[in-house]
Amino acid sequence: MIQISNLTKTYAGSSKPSVDNLSLEVYDGEIFGFIGPNGAGKSTTIKCMTSIISFNEGSIVIDGISLKESPNEVKKLIGYVSDDHVLYEGLTGIEYINFICDVFNVPSAEREQRLHRLLEMFSLEEAVKNQISSYSHGMKQKLNIIGALIHEPKVWILDEPMTGLDPKSAYNLKLLMREHADKGNCVFFSSHVLEVVEKLCDRIGIIDDGQLITTCTISALKERNRDSSLEELFLKLTENVEM
Repeated sequence: MIQISNLTKTYAGSSKPSVDNLSLEVYDGEIFGFIGPNGAGKSTTIKCMTSIISFNEGSIVIDGISLKESPNEVKKLIGYVSDDHVLYEGLTGIEYINFICDVFNVPSAEREQRLHRLLEMFSLEEAVKNQISSYSHGMKQKLNIIGALIHEPKVWILDEPMTGLDPKSAYNLKLLMREHADKGNCVFFSSHVLEVVEKLCDRIGIIDDGQLITTCTISALKERNRDSSLEELFLKLTENVEM
């Protein structure tokens, strides 16, 4: 579903790539965890994948479509939750969701059904009538998630999506992620909460200093390193400890 080949991104004014010759694949039906220390290149990779920023070298293909050749077609396939809120705060919640539905041509009957379920899952049934500027941080995060999922894209790209969520909403988001992958879609999931990554993801990729260190299943990683948690293995890998 996602194929990244030799991705390199160097920001203007810097001689060192933020992402350096990164290649990975994410398959249909899986939740892929993308982890690394602060400044490792996670968000830069995600911003390249979502066409927020351009990249210097390499290619990104989503469901067989090249991002460089057909960026608008790729964007239709993606639901993106950023690590910071990008919302039109002068709108009410329902106005914002309807705007997103219009952009992605979600039919009225389908949007009503999907919206009812998502608002209930994230406890925004009443708040959705209010102006976004009145929302708390957690409420904005919930609206951001609903906006990303409402058009049911094949690929979910979630950058620290649990930040600010209450336990019920975090639990329901994890259920939605698994449900989405089980339908043959995929979820690309970045998080600092390694316990969640360990329990939820089918495979992981670890990035450090702009380079991909490894990709593997959680079970294979544990098999090679018995009696170690993902947190311990992550620290060993990113601190260059012999394993």
